[in-house]
Amino acid sequence: MTYLWVSIAFIFGFLVRQIGLPPLVGYLVAGFALNAAGVAPDPSLQLLGDLGIGLLLFSIGLKLDLKRLARLEVFGTTFSHMATIVLLTTLNCFLLGSFGMVYFAGIDLAAALLIGFAVSFSSTIIAVKVLEENGEMSTRHGKLAIAILVVQDIAAVAFVTIASGAEFSWALSGLLLLPLLLPLLSFVLSRSGHGELLPLAGICLALLGGQFFEWMGLKAHLGALVFGLLLSKHSKAAELSKSMLNLKHLFLIGFFLSIGFVALPTLPMTFAALIMAIALPFKAMFFHLWFVLFRLRARTAFLASLSLANYSEFGLIVAAISVKEGLMDADWLVIMALAVSFSFVFSGALNARSDMLYERWSTLLRRYQRQPPLPLDEPDSVGNATVLVVGLGRVGNGAYETLYRDFGSAVCGVDVDRSRVDKLRNSGRAAIVGDAEDPEFWARMDVNSLHLVMFCMPNFKDTLHAVNRLAKQGYKGSTAAIARFEDERQALIDGGVDQAYNLYAEAGAGFAEQSVGLLAK
Repeated sequence: MTYLWVSIAFIFGFLVRQIGLPPLVGYLVAGFALNAAGVAPDPSLQLLGDLGIGLLLFSIGLKLDLKRLARLEVFGTTFSHMATIVLLTTLNCFLLGSFGMVYFAGIDLAAALLIGFAVSFSSTIIAVKVLEENGEMSTRHGKLAIAILVVQDIAAVAFVTIASGAEFSWALSGLLLLPLLLPLLSFVLSRSGHGELLPLAGICLALLGGQFFEWMGLKAHLGALVFGLLLSKHSKAAELSKSMLNLKHLFLIGFFLSIGFVALPTLPMTFAALIMAIALPFKAMFFHLWFVLFRLRARTAFLASLSLANYSEFGLIVAAISVKEGLMDADWLVIMALAVSFSFVFSGALNARSDMLYERWSTLLRRYQRQPPLPLDEPDSVGNATVLVVGLGRVGNGAYETLYRDFGSAVCGVDVDRSRVDKLRNSGRAAIVGDAEDPEFWARMDVNSLHLVMFCMPNFKDTLHAVNRLAKQGYKGSTAAIARFEDERQALIDGGVDQAYNLYAEAGAGFAEQSVGLLAK
């Protein structure tokens, strides 16, 4: 039966992609369609889904900075928002129950509080997948959303551990052994090379972390996250994360399909789930409100809020435990599964248009922005630079160094990742933190003083957005960009880029030009 669910997943994923929605929406629909057609769930789906979630959390750990979790805007927003959602959801459950609505009528306080707790979580899987597809994992709002999700996941794991009656004493004593494992884990990673053994090492380490935590009575997924965190300072952490990217997305298809097999919903269940889905804009609104109260910029707050505007797979776990303990009616597990599915569709569609939505409402949103902004949100200046290199990855760094030899201080680098900017600054170069897709970034700058802007961003759609933002500010200089494929290169040219280079083709040409000198020796 494997061929059937693989084919159906591809067909639905392909179809929704044609209308501008993320493929994961199609995978969710495919799961419900297979269930409705009477297809028995394949046991391998759950296995693949669990592996995908483990790899996802492991890769988050590889990029995680613990200092970020301790910031007031992270833990303050997380717990303030959680308390707000639990309170309002509880009140809404009783309000709907007073009207005699099915599944809400007669609900008790414990069940209402648990429903509120379940819907207060946002989906790590969806948020990370959307951020990765949009190339926003390293942005300010991307890192903020991930930090919020990690704190939420820790709260969820604490609930699951308490509810399952696990002993904290043994778990905590086992955690003390983790630093002793670091030299061994680092040695394995260092000796795994750069080929197919590297992603296999990542899978092995993620599974090992999960098994280690299960032995201590904790959730396996938390173990994968912690093992990734242990290796986050390793020199190959970024390479390992990239090597597992496609594998992670492939395995997660099993998770999305398996949601559709939880149960076949009735019409009243669907209606109850739709009522919960209608509350999603309010969930996003309260995230934005708390972010702004903690002095985040309007755009950062808005985009992070959209990333978190969904319900979580952890909500299903909370519901399942509550049903098992007799605190909630069994039908609520199906309702929660439906609500989570609806939220995934909502989140996928919303985040695909996040920049457009911000532009539409930016004037209103900026009106409520608090001053002064947080230190991390203070705008930087490009000084007297006339050449900008946007994106300081390997290609951007190489381009920067070449230009610096010819133009010196007239060159300035731009990147959303502060660690890349700090690295360049520490070597005496000019660089600033900035998001080229942010219209406010270009609005604060005198673009007429620039002669050349080079876009070295990996996602060509991000480059097109940035070029469009730059053009709206009246920029008259030249632009250049990179692309991975020929159709992307042509799209950049059609979108107004003066020169677009096929990264692989140009690398080959440059290699040949530099090597031909060897013939003269």
